[in-house]
Amino acid sequence: MAKPSKRFRANSELVEIQKRYPITEAFNILKKFKVAKFDESVDVAIKLGVDPRQSDQMVRGVVNLPNGTGKTVRVLVFAKGDKEAEAKAAGADIVGAEDLVAKIQGGWLDFDKAIATPDMMPKIGPIAKILGPRGLMPNPKVGTVTTDVTKAVKESKAGRIEFRVEKAGIVQAPIGKMSFDAKALEENFRVLIEQVMRQKPPTSKGTYVQSITVSATMSPGIKIDPSQVEVATAA
Repeated sequence: MAKPSKRFRANSELVEIQKRYPITEAFNILKKFKVAKFDESVDVAIKLGVDPRQSDQMVRGVVNLPNGTGKTVRVLVFAKGDKEAEAKAAGADIVGAEDLVAKIQGGWLDFDKAIATPDMMPKIGPIAKILGPRGLMPNPKVGTVTTDVTKAVKESKAGRIEFRVEKAGIVQAPIGKMSFDAKALEENFRVLIEQVMRQKPPTSKGTYVQSITVSATMSPGIKIDPSQVEVATAA
């Protein structure tokens, strides 16, 4: 096991391992960290009191982060005819139909988000097993199967993210970059957590938000007090 870097050890000294911090304090500490040579992503891990194996306890949704993710998003659109032209005009990076299906079957996956018009869904069926596990399969529930291609492309480019609870009951999502200031990160976090709260299944028992950790790519995690989050989002 590799030894933690000098930077990681220095950053760890700024964090009390057992402490659960108020939201604003947590992001202020994060911004005090010594940064890596690249612009690290800032991510949140939210442990929920749900059983994702039960269909009525699945938590998933989409949210438009007010300050974006800081990431350049390559958007692919499956569309034909007028909708193909609309997607290109909206700023989609790759647009096509059966040609893209064949390309993906051949192993190409150089994009971050996939959108499709409803008429293209039968064509995409053969690559569902490729796209699905990577979180790239268009889905009407999260707005990536739509006739409003312009809106879907622009939102994806601007900072629209999808979240879904994993088998261990954890939602993981990006909320920005270390180059963002603390206020921007906090604003993105609050919008995300509010949406996660709205997705609470009626069948969920006990404490819904059990733990929250924010961290950068190469940093230690900072625990946020989940009880404060629930109060703040309910207010």
